[in-house]
Amino acid sequence: MSWGYLRKPREAQAEVSLPVDFPAMLHRCIGASLSVREKKNIMPAPNEITPTQLMRLVGTPEVPGIVDLRIDEDFDSDPRLVPGAFRCSHTALDSLIPRFTGKPVVVYCQKGRKISQGAAALLRNEAISVEVLEGGQFAWRDADLPMVDGTKSPLATTTAPTRWVTRHRPKIDRIACPWLIRRFIDPAAQFYFVPPQDVELVAEKFNATPFDIEGIHLSHHGTECSFDAFLGEFGLQTEALDRMALIVRGADTNRHELAPEAAGILAISLGLSRMFRDDLAQLNAGMILFDALYRWSRDATDEGHDWPATSVRK
Repeated sequence: MSWGYLRKPREAQAEVSLPVDFPAMLHRCIGASLSVREKKNIMPAPNEITPTQLMRLVGTPEVPGIVDLRIDEDFDSDPRLVPGAFRCSHTALDSLIPRFTGKPVVVYCQKGRKISQGAAALLRNEAISVEVLEGGQFAWRDADLPMVDGTKSPLATTTAPTRWVTRHRPKIDRIACPWLIRRFIDPAAQFYFVPPQDVELVAEKFNATPFDIEGIHLSHHGTECSFDAFLGEFGLQTEALDRMALIVRGADTNRHELAPEAAGILAISLGLSRMFRDDLAQLNAGMILFDALYRWSRDATDEGHDWPATSVRK
């Protein structure tokens, strides 16, 4: 008996034979599920982060350092930044290595290709944990994710920490605005709290941007507060930030009817101001307060709490 290949009867072969156009059908089915990258036979990089994944980190303490590596021509065509990003030429990355050491970093260029991948390779050689934004700024833009107006952001032209100055003894706006700046504009921002009469003088002498005082742009206008002014100035708009703005506005302008949470933010903010004599220590504590408010505003507005509990663990 031969143990070679056993041919099936002709009738059985006919039952399992594939249609003539099966290869074309298979190609169409697979092609429909392929990404642009796969269709171009480009191997996905193992060190990439998607826009959606990065957006989950933006606005939180866990956000990585974000670097916009676009060349001037690409930036000028769309001068908007991923929130928290600063611009840097790929030829100047060496000077920033000390800043990145020990901290995760995300880099992006226009399309997330040669400049981003080359920069990531350079930084990995310096033992820096780095990921590339998949698809670059184009992918972030096309996903309709929030962006900062680069024509207003100091980080479009410098990598140095920005400086901001306001009145001492902060309560609500003067904690909420620094939170917004550090979480969405400049994570390394410095804040100077000084007597009200010295704010503009300090701003001039120390190249700082004044806010939340009368007669300047980044302050109260009509029924809106300084937090609103920052959102408008930098073009930041998300459902979570809009909800926060209403709460901050209600707390800072004594209009608690705008949002039921406003009274709570006022109470906690006034309590923090009594707990700390050092304004910067109060700011550090207030950052946690507004981190929590942001996470509630983004992720937990449909969740309540009652007694008895709806479920009891046994």
